[in-house]
Amino acid sequence: MPSTAAAWVLDEDEALELLAYLVTAARTQVDEAAEYGPLRLLTAARRLAESIGPRSSETTAAFVSGPLARVPELAVPRSGREQYIADLDELCGALGATLAARWVAEGSGPS
Repeated sequence: MPSTAAAWVLDEDEALELLAYLVTAARTQVDEAAEYGPLRLLTAARRLAESIGPRSSETTAAFVSGPLARVPELAVPRSGREQYIADLDELCGALGATLAARWVAEGSGPS
């Protein structure tokens, strides 16, 4: 991890907040937008994750290299919509657990 905050474009809490927004927005857009909405949001989340993963805590790195990385690159709900939604729900749950573990361990939440 970098020794100073200046090495980051975002600090880890800001980056996690953005990551949480992108992943949960993908879930809500399933019912409101065209099929490419979730795909684009997950692509953005994956790119952000690639940037923060190597410079983040063990908990965050485990999420971005585990549950997030397991989502197929081109996950578009053309068929198997129920499974796609279930997978997004599971991803949101894993992200929630990651956020809780990080903030409970540090005794704080996002600023």
